[in-house]
Amino acid sequence: MTTNQERPVLVATEADDITADMVVTQLNRRSVPVVRFDPADIGADLTVSARFGTCRAPVAGQLRTTSRTTDLAQVRSVYWRRPVWPEFQHLGSDDARFAAAQVRYGLGGTLYALDGTLWVNHPLRNAATDYKPAQLAVAQRLGLTVPPTLVTNDPDEARAFITDHGQVIFKTLRWTRYERDGVPVTGWAEPVTADEIDESVRVAPHLFQARVDKIADIRVLVAGRCVFAVRIDSGLLDWRKDYSALSYSVVNLPDRVDQALLACLDRFGLVSGSFDLAVDHAGDYWWLELNPNGQWGWLEEKTGLGMSAAFADLLTQGVTP
Repeated sequence: MTTNQERPVLVATEADDITADMVVTQLNRRSVPVVRFDPADIGADLTVSARFGTCRAPVAGQLRTTSRTTDLAQVRSVYWRRPVWPEFQHLGSDDARFAAAQVRYGLGGTLYALDGTLWVNHPLRNAATDYKPAQLAVAQRLGLTVPPTLVTNDPDEARAFITDHGQVIFKTLRWTRYERDGVPVTGWAEPVTADEIDESVRVAPHLFQARVDKIADIRVLVAGRCVFAVRIDSGLLDWRKDYSALSYSVVNLPDRVDQALLACLDRFGLVSGSFDLAVDHAGDYWWLELNPNGQWGWLEEKTGLGMSAAFADLLTQGVTP
């Protein structure tokens, strides 16, 4: 009989992922077997073979890399970090689209079929959480303070909202890979005035939000029931614009905020997430957003917090806390 200590942890991520490296290092220190793979490697360095309806186990088979072979029935947990799905650029457009779909629904579907496996986080749960309007509603239901926000493709509504609230920012509803004249473009949070609103707003919904009069940002990482809160001082509207301008300090959140963030993860069926909050001059905390699979590795390096160890403990445990 296979003991829990012998059951492997799957780590699905791209080749260059320093954050995943940190977690894998912690798992190695615990002598936990790890199988790291990337869906983009299928056909070359990755093979899956699964059987259904042929034995007592609902799913049986193997996931094989160039260095590891995993019994799918024995997987303890899956760290769904930053995997890349293959694009099959060597194929014609129709064949590539067909092959990519087969990988997502064949490899992905096989992994989703695993029973008794902890996901950090399940990709379907991540996808469902990525809707910012749903996040805003859940945050308010849980007692968190949400900035006045408008999602609209009506230019008149947008102008009226900006006029009512004065200082307003525009934020993308979802990060999307985007290039303009061959140059990658990132959607920062940016100030917007009523005069800037034109008929192009009608093309798609836009998110407009009253600007919080903040003194600092708070990035909160939750892994299982471990909460790590880091204050980020910068003076920037969007601190992601210039990491060299940032300073960090470890903080403790009010208990009610702690509990609300944990309840938020529960509501979305997640076991981990990165929250962005803002703190104002009165010391009040404002909800900004939740990234179910956000970056955190640099925060451990800057603060010494045991974030990677918390992830390793969670994956080693292998059951939902």
